Amino acid sequence: MIILIGSQKGGCGKSTTAVNICAELASLGHDVVLVDADRQCTSANWAMDRTANEKLAKVHCVQKYENIRDTLIDLDKRYGFVIVDAAGRDSRELRTGMLAAHVLIVPFRPSQPDLDTLPKMQEIITQAKDLNPDLKVFGLLTMTPTNPAIREEAEARICLEDYPVIELLTTIIHDRKCYRDAMSDGLGVVEMDNPKAKDEIKKLIAEII
Repeated sequence: MIILIGSQKGGCGKSTTAVNICAELASLGHDVVLVDADRQCTSANWAMDRTANEKLAKVHCVQKYENIRDTLIDLDKRYGFVIVDAAGRDSRELRTGMLAAHVLIVPFRPSQPDLDTLPKMQEIITQAKDLNPDLKVFGLLTMTPTNPAIREEAEARICLEDYPVIELLTTIIHDRKCYRDAMSDGLGVVEMDNPKAKDEIKKLIAEII
């Protein structure tokens, strides 16, 4: 299965989502490869840090840019799961990745700058589905405030109703320090002592697979 994590905007937790999906799938015994298609190399650096700890479940990693379609199709024949971290913009990597992916996850923060990217993102997705009609598209709220008094989450859910091509997941990724700590150590939050963060990632996997 090819799972592409892509967005029109950087800073929305795209790489964090990708590596945590990898860590959870690997911990469950799946054969996983992470494709870093973002020249910032955040995911590849995480994978490199992870290899230093032999106790952790193996996550393979490759870096690929420009047209990634054929590479993803080839990797899908050799691995149980291909997790792709595409650049946070309207990139060639994002568009060609959509042509091969089975699932696209669009992470976005409950903020106006992120919501403003959705019209263009829906346009790109619609064009991709003309060529890959089986592509499943999910929206994922990320970096959401943990304070229940802040109403950004509810407002974002209402806004997404205007974009039917993107199915909003019930899982929410909250703004927790442990996500940042895990990234710096090559870990997933499922490998750390934070039950709320672990539960978020496990629920995310259950929803998309």
